[in-house]
This record gives sequence, C-alpha cells and structure tokens, in this order.
Amino acid sequence: MTDPLYRLAPDPDAPILIAGPTASGKSALALRLAEATGGVIVNADAIQVYSDWRVLTARPSAAEEARAPHALYGHVPGAVAYSVGDWLRDLAPLLRAGPRPIIVGGTGLYFAALTEGLASIPATPPAIRATAMARLEAGERPDMVAELDPATRARIDVLNPMRVQRAWEVLQATGRGLACWQADTPPPMLPLAQVQPVLVQAERDWLNTRIADRFRQMVETGALEEAQANLTHWRPDLPSAKAIGAAELMAHLRGTLPLEEAIDRASILTRQFAKRQRSWFRARMADWPRISPADLR
Repeated sequence: MTDPLYRLAPDPDAPILIAGPTASGKSALALRLAEATGGVIVNADAIQVYSDWRVLTARPSAAEEARAPHALYGHVPGAVAYSVGDWLRDLAPLLRAGPRPIIVGGTGLYFAALTEGLASIPATPPAIRATAMARLEAGERPDMVAELDPATRARIDVLNPMRVQRAWEVLQATGRGLACWQADTPPPMLPLAQVQPVLVQAERDWLNTRIADRFRQMVETGALEEAQANLTHWRPDLPSAKAIGAAELMAHLRGTLPLEEAIDRASILTRQFAKRQRSWFRARMADWPRISPADLR
C-alpha cells in the first residue's frame, strides 16, 4: 500500500485520530482511508456538530457521506450548547461497537479529552450560561479572562471566546477553577498508546491561500443561500453562530456589508483561527506523527 497514512497507521483495527488546522485536507484524507479500509468517520470539530451550517463549516457533503459512514456531524440544533463532555458521551457507543472509528477534526480539546481524560465538572446552570453569553456579546471577554483564576488563565486560549466562556462558567458555577477540576481528571477513554494518531501539518502560506480560495468557493456553492435560510432565526449569541463567516454573511444579507468585504473579513478570521490551531497543536501534540498535505495528493 502506497498511501502515506498506511505507513503511519499500519494496524487495521486500532482507531485512527486525524487532527489538523482548518482547510488542511484532513477530512478528504479520512474519507480516502474509510473507502480503502472501512471504518466510520467520526467528527471531532466543535462547530461541525451543528445542523444549521453545512457549507459554511465545511461539513462533508451529502455525496461524501454516501461514500462512507459518518457520525456526529450536524446532529445538534444550532441553539443548543454542546460541550466536549457531550461529545465524549456521544462518542462512547461508537467506540464500543461497530466499525473502526476514524476520528477527524480540528478541535484540539476534543482530542485531548479523548486521549488524556476529562474532568467530571457539574453542568452549568442556565442562568450562569446566559450571563456568560451576554457578556461575550457585549465585548467583555477581556474582563471575563481577568476574573479567572491564574492557573486556568495560564492554561486556556484566552483569545478563544468558547474557551473563555467555559472557564468562566465553571468558576462561577462551582467556585473552583477549570484547572483545579482538570487536576482531578479520570483515566482517558482512549489513551494515546491505544490509537494511531496523525497530525496534518500545513505550511502557513500554503494554508492561507487555501483558506481564501475555500471561503470564496463556499460562497459560490451555497454558503450565502445557507445564510439566507438561517437569517430569520439567527442571533449572534447562538452556539452555532460561532461558525466563522456567519456574522459577516448575515451582515451582507442585511445590507450592512458588501459581499467582497464579508468574504475578506471571514478569510482573515479563518486565518487567525488556523494560526491558533497550529499553536495549540505544537504545544499539545508534539509527539503525534506528522504528515504534510503535499503527501496527500
């Protein structure tokens, strides 16, 4: 077999984990592997779980889903908050039975929780969650970061609103910082030694060009129509509203932002997000085998 992934994941039965930044080609790689060897492709992207954005979040198309089994894509309503703990609970049955999972995505926290364990933190009361979302919407993320305990503040990505919201909610709801809860983490569901991990390592300039091209292609192939379908019930505080480009396309549809400017802004936001992903992977996945997008052609 000449596919480079076979060299990185030679065991035909062990689960495969494919991580990488947005637009790096990891989903296409997972599909190729599933078609060649069998298995179910399992989503590990925190925004692709939502049902109201397929094109904009680069979820597999209906045609791609018909080529191999897929799981945990688009199964959550856009107004429902969905945590890493929810993802682990949904993932557990897929690990116990069925085809070999090929878990693919760009949410590093999902992979960390899966292979390192996740603290059993109590659910956040709705009132605290509503306050957190309202504060983020009001631009108070820096204030929320300042209110966190030092250990948690040093551990999370303070530029990521979802991570800040989660950490702030945990502290408010339990009186203990997220870092303290994580120190009591139980054993992982899938230790790294029991899986075949691979990280798609994309060069920055190549990835930035691909991001710009992909977002324009999204607009040309249905993202604008998708936004129009969501327009009447869309709000910036919805969990699924964190999809990059959603706010920009909504602004265009409401007549406050030219389409070209919306595309440019969304591309910049995506590049910034990919930079944060790459930084996270370097810090937390240093031992994962690497593969270059050039090797996937």
